[in-house]
Amino acid sequence: MKSTESWGALGLHLALDLVAVGVLTFAVYYPRHRRRDLIPAYLALNVALFAVVAALARVGGNGGMALGFGLFGVLSMIRLRSDSIQHEEVAYYFTTLVLGLLSGLPHLGAGPAAALCGLLLLVLYVADHPRLLAGARRSVVTLDTVHRDPAALRADLAARLGEPLDWRVVEVDYVRDLTVVDVRYREPAPGRPAAPVRGSLPVPAERP
Repeated sequence: MKSTESWGALGLHLALDLVAVGVLTFAVYYPRHRRRDLIPAYLALNVALFAVVAALARVGGNGGMALGFGLFGVLSMIRLRSDSIQHEEVAYYFTTLVLGLLSGLPHLGAGPAAALCGLLLLVLYVADHPRLLAGARRSVVTLDTVHRDPAALRADLAARLGEPLDWRVVEVDYVRDLTVVDVRYREPAPGRPAAPVRGSLPVPAERP
C-alpha cells in the first residue's frame, strides 16, 4: 500500500513538473523569443533534474538530497560555460532547473510545490513581459569616429538611436578612427524623430 502511495505521489509531482515546464517553454518563452533550439535543452534539463532529485531522495536520504543540489550547481556551471546565451535566456534556464528541483522533492507536498512553481512562472511572465519598459533598448554600436567630448558622443548616439539613458565606451581605435559603445537608450515613438540633445556637434558655418 505504501509503495502504491509513493508511486502515486511521484506521478503527481511529475505531472506538476511537466505542466509547469510546458507552460514556461511553450506559453511564455517561445511566443516571445522564438528560439526553437533552446526548447529541447530546457525540457531535457528540467526532466533530468527532476528524475535525479526524485531518485536520490528516495534511495539516498539526506545525502542524496545534498547530491541533488550539488548536481543543480554543476549543471548550471556546465551549461553557462558551454555557450553564450542572453540574460533573458539565463533566467528561463535557471527557472527550468528550479522547477525540476521543486517538483522532485518528495517531502514537499503537491500543494506547496504547485504554489512555488506558480510563483516562479508568474514572476518570470511579468519580468519578461514585452510591455514592461517597452521603450528601453540596449545595443552595442560601432561609430565611425572618435569623440573626445562626452556631449558630442551623446548627441551622436541620440541622432542614431534615440535618447541615451546610459552608455559605456568599450573600445576606442585611433588607428581606424572607431568607437565601440555599449548603450542603453529610449526608443523614439513611431513616426517621431529623436529629440535634439543639448551638447550636439556644432554645424560648420557656410563659406561666403
